[in-house]
Amino acid sequence: MFDAKKLLDQFLGSQVPGLSGSVKDRAGQFGDIAKNNPLKTAGIVAAILGTKTGRKIAGNVATVGGIAAVAGLGYLAYKNYQSGQTPQTAPQPVPAAEPIALPPPDSAFSLQSPQLSNDFALVLVRAMIAAARADGHIDEAERANIMDKIHAVDLGNEAEAFIQNELANPVDIDDLVAAARTEEQKVELYTATRLTIDPDTRAERGYLDLLAGRLGLPDALLDHIDATVTAAKVTA
Repeated sequence: MFDAKKLLDQFLGSQVPGLSGSVKDRAGQFGDIAKNNPLKTAGIVAAILGTKTGRKIAGNVATVGGIAAVAGLGYLAYKNYQSGQTPQTAPQPVPAAEPIALPPPDSAFSLQSPQLSNDFALVLVRAMIAAARADGHIDEAERANIMDKIHAVDLGNEAEAFIQNELANPVDIDDLVAAARTEEQKVELYTATRLTIDPDTRAERGYLDLLAGRLGLPDALLDHIDATVTAAKVTA
């Protein structure tokens, strides 16, 4: 079985060679690279979506690490929601300037939490692929083009075969939802999906609404996740 957590990092472009220094330094370097090669910095998401979302997944979201970004943003949104703040007044991450705060070790959002297993990381990857397909633009020719780009990333045969299968077959949203057994996992599932797409089209908005409804998360919590993810994205 391949490392799903590593694959999730590659989805968000966090494993970009040539970056050094602090997270803040790396974020600045990342932005410079993104201007010249958005596919390289946006990772597999850019291969699937083009650079529409890829240009926005930069700075601290990608340089801090894919799975760390999902956990950190989900934790921040959940904490703000529990504190009773509104999304307009709640603290938000600063794009491309400060690292996303990681959840404390005793939190269910912690990277060491049993809830954030390799199996659940794989669910998050599947959720991101399903989100990328939400607008229905991926046909057989486009899949071949995507796989050519993904092959260049050198993920390994098993991971490539997994992505190819996910792109070729519809994802059952109920399967994704069923895999999120706790409220924290539901938050992370929606966060990963929201990181992948911006609801710019009716199809994308409809997909997010459908997922939100199936997850059964409170509207106020969803608003916090939307606000937190939006604040963390930058346009390179």
